[in-house]
Amino acid sequence: QMTLVESGGGLVQPGGSLRLSCVVSGRTASAYAMGWFRQAPGKERAFVATISRFGKTIYYEDSVKGRFTISRDNDENMVYLQMHSLSPEDTGVYFCAAAIGLTSRKADDYPYWGQGTQVTVSS
Repeated sequence: QMTLVESGGGLVQPGGSLRLSCVVSGRTASAYAMGWFRQAPGKERAFVATISRFGKTIYYEDSVKGRFTISRDNDENMVYLQMHSLSPEDTGVYFCAAAIGLTSRKADDYPYWGQGTQVTVSS
């Protein structure tokens, strides 16, 4: 049974930074492509970033390119999302997810999900 637990969310002012973490337990993280998704109030869950099993392939949603960085540490079974230049449009619940196989932008390709961590960008 795989468990994903996110942390690092919070309230930040526009222009600020946050680093989200996701700890993987119950399975070896290197066996899975990992992704970050977010869900803004009243909206569907949306793709943010994904990283392949050993980090060689990375994709970002267009609005976060150049501001967000996804990374992973397979030795520690951790996945990270470093976020800079945050804006109110980045507000939402951020979810870590694991996929068997290749990276994907589609939430349906991820069978394993964490509970999410709230990110609020507001002055």
